[in-house]
Amino acid sequence: MFYWIMKNLIAGPIVLTIFRPWIRGLENVPRTGGAILASNHLSFIDSVILPLVLSRRVSFLAKSDYFTGKGIKGALVRGFFLATGQLPIDRSGGKASEASLNTGLGVLGRGDLLGIYPEGTRSPDAKMYRGRTGVARMVLEAGVPVIPVAMIDTHKVMAIGTKVPKIRRVGVIIGEPLDFSRFEGLESDRFILRSVTDEIMYELQRLSGQEYADVYATSVKEKRASVAR
Repeated sequence: MFYWIMKNLIAGPIVLTIFRPWIRGLENVPRTGGAILASNHLSFIDSVILPLVLSRRVSFLAKSDYFTGKGIKGALVRGFFLATGQLPIDRSGGKASEASLNTGLGVLGRGDLLGIYPEGTRSPDAKMYRGRTGVARMVLEAGVPVIPVAMIDTHKVMAIGTKVPKIRRVGVIIGEPLDFSRFEGLESDRFILRSVTDEIMYELQRLSGQEYADVYATSVKEKRASVAR
């Protein structure tokens, strides 16, 4: 109920009026059943815009730090993320990664839509970076289609490090579903996982038109941070 109220009566109308998102390919989102929406990640507001332009609810996996803040600010941030359908996950690896996988599989098992950013983090410079294979493992274990989604110009609204968004129009391009059923039962094969991930990233790059860099975005961020020290 809280999600519906925020989306349809409070936050949704305000955000849609301000940013006037255009959308192409809405017919590619299945009306029922579990599916993964695999998106590029340019801005914090990607997780806000995408659920608002779809009639079905979308759950995103978000880092657990967003849900553990203290005081009034922490409560507001936590409330915002819960209202936008985001689920806390621990990205520290090991058992935490397994728990994240199970959380996502639970969403898909209920026949819902799960939003994933294969790059693992926001792009530091609007380029598209190498995808993490976690998305491929989830795809193969759940046996659901992948819907590629390209967010357009959201970084121009709210780039990394900015707190106040700029007012300008953004876009969403939804591609045709990708079927990886031919790899059923091969979710433990790392070469298959890389192949599936690369196919997803290729389609995202085609839809978004971004320049592609075959390195992880986290590596680029870490390198820049070490230089800045």
